[in-house]
Amino acid sequence: MWIMRRVESGGRPALVMVGAALALTLAACERRTLSPDAPEAARAAVEQCSSRSGDEKEACYETRLLAELESGSVSSALEMLEAIGSADRQVEQGGHVYTHAIGIAAYTPERPVADVFSQCSTLYQSGCYHGVIQAHFIAEGAADEAAVNELCAPYRSDEQRWLLFQCLHGLGHGLTMFYGHDLPRALEDCDYLRSSWDRESCYGGAFMENVVNVTHPHHPASALVDDGTSTGGSADDPGTSHDHGADGEEGAPTGHAHDGVPEGAEPFEALRGEDPHYPCSILDDRYLTACYMMQTSAMLWHNGNDIGKAAESCAEAPEGWRRTCFQSLGRDISSRTLQEPRPSLRECRKSPEEYREWCYVGLVKNFIDLTATTGAAFSFCRRVEAWAKPRCHEAIGEEIGILHASSAARRTACVGSETPELERSCRRGARVPLDG
Repeated sequence: MWIMRRVESGGRPALVMVGAALALTLAACERRTLSPDAPEAARAAVEQCSSRSGDEKEACYETRLLAELESGSVSSALEMLEAIGSADRQVEQGGHVYTHAIGIAAYTPERPVADVFSQCSTLYQSGCYHGVIQAHFIAEGAADEAAVNELCAPYRSDEQRWLLFQCLHGLGHGLTMFYGHDLPRALEDCDYLRSSWDRESCYGGAFMENVVNVTHPHHPASALVDDGTSTGGSADDPGTSHDHGADGEEGAPTGHAHDGVPEGAEPFEALRGEDPHYPCSILDDRYLTACYMMQTSAMLWHNGNDIGKAAESCAEAPEGWRRTCFQSLGRDISSRTLQEPRPSLRECRKSPEEYREWCYVGLVKNFIDLTATTGAAFSFCRRVEAWAKPRCHEAIGEEIGILHASSAARRTACVGSETPELERSCRRGARVPLDG
C-alpha cells in the first residue's frame, strides 16, 4: 500500500524533488543579472544552484524555495521564485512546476483550502493554486459528488471567476492523481460538476496531469505518494527519491495506489507512441475539446519536439477538433519561446494557413494565462497577418471575459485593440454588447 509521504517541518509537507520543466525543451542556462531589489535568498539560490544541471539543480532550487516557504510565506516563496526565474532561463521555463511544488507544500489538512488558496498568485500559469488542490485531494483520501462540487464553492461569484477557473483546473489535476492517474475515472468525477464551463475547466486539469505525469515524471506532485523508502536531503545532497517514471515502458502511467485506487486495478495507459491522438482517440466526444486542447504536448513528446510534425498531426485530427488542436499547438509554442513574439510567429507559421489563426489564438491566450494581463497579447496581435487579426483579438476578449466580471470592465479592457473594428472583435469575445 502506497502512502503519502509528508516530511513534517513546521506543519508543512516538505517535498524532495521538483519536476522537470513543462516547457517542451530546455535551453542551456542563460546567466542573467538579478535585479538590484531581488531578495537575498534568491541571490544565494542562484549562486549555489545555477551551475548545476538536471535533477540536482532542480532539487537545489526546490530546497531553497521550500526553506523560504517555511521561514516566510507563500508570497515570499513566489517572489523568490520569480527573481530566480529572471536570472536562470531554465527556471523560467520550468516555473509552472516550481509553483506547483510551493502550492503542494503550503497545504495542510488543518486549514481550509480557501485560506491557502488565497495566498497564491498567477505566477507561472497559476501553478501554486493547482498544487494546493492536488495536495488537498491526496490528503483527504476521498472524492464524491458533494466534495467535487463543494471544493470550489467559495469562488462562485462573478468577481472571482478567474480564481474559480484555477480551482476547477486544479480539481482536474487532483482527481487524476487521486485515482492513480486513471484518466477516465477522473473525468467521470469532473462530470459531477453542474455547468459545462465548470466541467471543461476540470477536464483541462485532468488532461494536463495525464500528459505531465508521463512527460515529466519528476513532477513535484509525484512526491505526495511514495512507499516511504525515499529519504530527503539537503541542497548539497538531495538524497534519494524514486523515479516515478513509466516503469520502463513509454506511456505507462506513473503514480501509486492509494485510497482512490481499487486493489488490483489495471493501470491506465496514458500515452501511446504509435497514436499521436491517443487518449483523445478512445474517449467520448464530450471530452474531446479539453483533450485536444492538451494533445500537442503528447504529440511533441512523441516526435522529438518537432512543431511542423505536430502541425501535420493536428491537420489529421477529427474535423470538429482540428482548430482546438492548433490552439493547443500555440500554447505549446508559447512555452517553447517564452512568449517572445518573433520566434512565436515563426513557429506558428509552420501551421497550414487554414488553421494558423488558431495557433495564434493559443499563443495569446497563454500570454494572458501566464500573467492575468493583456498587454503582451495585444502587442502580439499587432504582428500577425491582417486576415488573422480579428480572431486574435476575439481570443483576447474571451480571456478578458474570465478576468473581469462586469461589462464595463471588459469594455475598458478591449480598448487596447489597435482599431475600432478590432475592438469590436475583442468585445465580441468578451461578450460585451457591441452597441453599448
